[in-house]
Amino acid sequence: MGPGTGIEPIPFRRSPRPTLGVEWEIALIDPETRDLAPKAVEVIDLVRSRHPEVHLEKEFLQNTVELVTGIHETVPEAVAELARDLAAVKEAAADLGLCLWSSGSHPFSDWRKNPVSAKMAYAEIIERTRYWGSQMLIWGIHVHVGISHEDRVWPIINALMTRYPHLLALTASSPGWDGIDTGYASNRTMLYQQLPTAGLPFQFRNWAEWESYMHDQGISGVINHTGSMHFDIRPAPKWGTVEVRVSDATSNLRELAAVVALTHCLVVHYDRMIDRGEELPVLQPWHVAENKWRAARYGLEALVITSRDTDERWVTQELAELVDELAPLATELGCLAELQLVSEILERGAGYQRQRRIHDVTGSWIPVIDAACREMEEMVP
Repeated sequence: MGPGTGIEPIPFRRSPRPTLGVEWEIALIDPETRDLAPKAVEVIDLVRSRHPEVHLEKEFLQNTVELVTGIHETVPEAVAELARDLAAVKEAAADLGLCLWSSGSHPFSDWRKNPVSAKMAYAEIIERTRYWGSQMLIWGIHVHVGISHEDRVWPIINALMTRYPHLLALTASSPGWDGIDTGYASNRTMLYQQLPTAGLPFQFRNWAEWESYMHDQGISGVINHTGSMHFDIRPAPKWGTVEVRVSDATSNLRELAAVVALTHCLVVHYDRMIDRGEELPVLQPWHVAENKWRAARYGLEALVITSRDTDERWVTQELAELVDELAPLATELGCLAELQLVSEILERGAGYQRQRRIHDVTGSWIPVIDAACREMEEMVP
């Protein structure tokens, strides 16, 4: 913002190249009960003592370990670091008698019995958000992609919002909640948006509007307890990235590689459109909101809105064409093999479909947890 506005500028640490970073939230499971185990501190301490090069973060819940990559040029590099870190976490967890598991949400664990990590900010969040904040037994994937200038950030975010249902449907893996099948592909999505700092971003036209908005949030106290907004897609000024937080956590590294490749390609695709002077796609906010709901409800079976004229197509058709359209760029970015794993997910079914098939046959969520734990072991890039 200009001088005299009273609005403090938000410096954006520009990234000269479209570098990549990934965060993957993984939970610890008691192999006897298949319930969540609040042992993240012990696991993290054990890994740090043995593998100080591995970057892990304590998350909101004491049952969760977050794997955080460094800055990478390509998807294979980021995935390789995650594989290394996953092996270290698996070793520590096994020594403590635990299994590793990941999905968008746990299908039967009681949120009342899952302690929050011992961090003042988390306690403040619970105090403010109460019932909704206490229920966040949810896990996601965050993908950071470097952006060269802050003027590009919001045009790219607004364009990415037109692909919101594609990123969500591909990874939707949270149909079960509190022991029931919710009927949603991603119940995580519906839960998370209840928090006052979460949900869809507003379609800001430029960086100045974002600075003005954050100024207002600071004055009104909205972000006092968190320091930031937790939009589904947001700027990360400290890192010079756009952070895409749409996806449910996948149960395995193979599917994670697919969605990271798709995300990387989409961001670079829109960035190149700016280079060429082309107009980036944008949808009306009500269409974006409807697409989010449809992907959360129906996953890969969603019919999504694809144009400002309210044209509609099946998200599976869209995803299949996206893989072909982005293939040359993926080749350039070194992630063609990972991008092509999107097609594999379309054939096999997303996480929510695999979970639901097992639950429908067995009537139990226990084998659903077991299947996801096996996928963590077996489904590697």
